[in-house]
Amino acid sequence: MAADALSALKPPKLDHKVIPELDDDQLRALVKVCAGNDFRARRDEAIIRLMAETGLRAGEVVGMTTADVDLKAGVAIVQRGKGGRGRPVPFGPQTGRAIDRYLRARRGHRMAELDALWLGDRQRGFSYQALYSALKGRAEAAGIAGFHPHVLRHTAAGRWLAAGGSEGGLMAVAGWSRRDMIDRYTRATSQRRAADEARKLSLGDW
Repeated sequence: MAADALSALKPPKLDHKVIPELDDDQLRALVKVCAGNDFRARRDEAIIRLMAETGLRAGEVVGMTTADVDLKAGVAIVQRGKGGRGRPVPFGPQTGRAIDRYLRARRGHRMAELDALWLGDRQRGFSYQALYSALKGRAEAAGIAGFHPHVLRHTAAGRWLAAGGSEGGLMAVAGWSRRDMIDRYTRATSQRRAADEARKLSLGDW
């Protein structure tokens, strides 16, 4: 009887943690601390711009090869995203220029012959831990507290909707198959977007 009673109980709904998105000033500060012509500066700026614009997952970024980026078309190809699904991800001119500058600096790297797009320091590859350490260090230099790479995915999603992008387009770029992922990833700024939309609609003007 006790087992039957327990089987009828529904599991409690767990609250999803609200992850804050970076605002424009924070994004500019993050890019500013990457100023310089050295290899690491070029690499880190390119990664930050790519992730903040496209919302690519950290694992997807780390797994990219040089063949996955088409600068002329402004497209990055995710060969194998979460759930085994690949997808094209477009990026704009600013991100394209940053990637191009990185690729030029990459030519002088001792491991330039490798297929991996992103290279580490001192003859090392570029793992998730290397990505985390690099971006965490840049965020600290920019005065951004509580940062981790996944913040950039949330930021990209929020910026997409704030700029008037469609939910369907966001789902395609982000690699989501469920609509509820949009709410989950943009919860931190949903009220602000609603207020902005209400002002634009001006429904009280008649």
